[in-house]
Amino acid sequence: MAPHEVPQPSPSRMVPLAGHPLVVGIVPGQPELVALTAAQWARSAGASALYLAYADPGRYTREEYPDGTVWHEDLDPDAPDQDAWRARQAEIEAFLVEVLADAGVPWHVRYLAGRADRALTHLARAVDAAGFVVGTRAPGAGARMREFVEGSVALRLSHHQHRPVLVVPLQVVDWQAHPWGGR
Repeated sequence: MAPHEVPQPSPSRMVPLAGHPLVVGIVPGQPELVALTAAQWARSAGASALYLAYADPGRYTREEYPDGTVWHEDLDPDAPDQDAWRARQAEIEAFLVEVLADAGVPWHVRYLAGRADRALTHLARAVDAAGFVVGTRAPGAGARMREFVEGSVALRLSHHQHRPVLVVPLQVVDWQAHPWGGR
């Protein structure tokens, strides 16, 4: 039996940015810098649209549709109701309407489920995206621990699919402040 061959990045698999969308990974409470950077890159390069997507790890995908949307449900069958989920959707949409009011490029919101890298990859395939824009993990010890356990979405994207990934820094390290840093 021949081993399974995974398609590798190559010039033949490149999708031009002009005329194709970008997929943008977003999370509730994320700084506006990620969405604004994505809009600026899309506008400058002639991308056709932005697909801003939140992948909820507390939900699972029941069915994936050709347009990149999914039918998803809560992992907890005893979850009381959908009020928290609807509140999260409303928070995300209100944030994006405010931030992207003058984006200069059409944008769409997609609510996905499960592991963010897999969900974003499915969406990118469905909409024939040219690439991804994601932010670094939010600052703080809890976020660093979560990234240590779960891994980085940007890193997993860059290792498991062929589209380029633009990573927007949300916090930088002051090398001067560390004993090993400086000149």
